[in-house]
Amino acid sequence: MGDDGRLRLIDDEALERSSTVANCLMNRERRLPGYNRELGLDILAELRSRRRPGTAVRWLDLCCGTANALLEASADFGAGIEIVGVDLVDFFSGASRPPGLALITSSIAAWEPQGVFDLITCVHGLHYVGDKLATIRRAASWLAEDGLFVANFDARSVRLADGTPAGPRLPAALRAAGLNYDPRNRRIRCEGARTIELPYAYAGSDDQAGPNYTGQPAVNSHYDYQASARTRHTPHQ
Repeated sequence: MGDDGRLRLIDDEALERSSTVANCLMNRERRLPGYNRELGLDILAELRSRRRPGTAVRWLDLCCGTANALLEASADFGAGIEIVGVDLVDFFSGASRPPGLALITSSIAAWEPQGVFDLITCVHGLHYVGDKLATIRRAASWLAEDGLFVANFDARSVRLADGTPAGPRLPAALRAAGLNYDPRNRRIRCEGARTIELPYAYAGSDDQAGPNYTGQPAVNSHYDYQASARTRHTPHQ
């Protein structure tokens, strides 16, 4: 809110410079057990289950922070894996990179991958992203045919352009798009690559929304709801 009490939304460029996004750096040093706990998933077991002869397993971690978990996974898994970590800030751990690990400094709103991934994760990173729904949509399109995307996501951080909650229409639209939203654990999952269309047009973000369920300041994402638009999803063949 501005000093006059009116809602003021900012674009992604301004958001990436905001103190709210900068302060989230304090929460980026998770190791692999923390990933497993936050995502409700055994990362290494998931990756090992996807081994195929002659082909490397590929894992993409969005908003990877220091990449401690990625370094641990690379060491534990051994040969036959490619891991890509993307983060807005170059605070990566480790003086050297093991083979098969690439750490990229970029906004995830602008970054485009090469190839598809067996596993895509985002641990508490969506809380600080402007267009959360676009990030979810793009991640779903980067999956291998039988790939898995899982991320922490709080549907209450999605608001309409006037600041009111998106309400139950949002989880319904996510389900209709083939996504699995778990409101209790605040996680979203997508199994298998798909092209998703949602009836929401991004209007901007509010970096003064205050703490979310984690207790940390977070970002609300605001959208125009397009009642005439259809929710669609097309699984990739």
